Amino acid sequence: MSGNHYYYGDSVNMHGTRDSIGMVKYQNGDGAEQLAPAVVVAIGELHRMIEDLRVRLDGPNAQLVADSLPALNPAAAVSAQERHRALVTVAGVVSTLGAVGQPVAEAVRAVIELLGG
Repeated sequence: MSGNHYYYGDSVNMHGTRDSIGMVKYQNGDGAEQLAPAVVVAIGELHRMIEDLRVRLDGPNAQLVADSLPALNPAAAVSAQERHRALVTVAGVVSTLGAVGQPVAEAVRAVIELLGG
């Protein structure tokens, strides 16, 4: 069949343009996302809150939170899905602490909202 077009990857068609210099793409090959400054600040505050709360966690829960922290490093090259998974894990663990964990759970919720999730 003629006329079928199959595009794999980027396809750019430009009509009637002047001084076009190319396509701007903001992505890494590893699936990591660039975080907005507000998200970086919110994650930094979340880290501080988690550190203050970690002394109240028992062995398995403390390990779950510790395993999640690398994905919550703003400089880490992790996918949005991995970062979201770490946030949900932390929220689940701190919810077991009741009112003591509530501020951390709210901070997690705020970061998720900033990330658009």
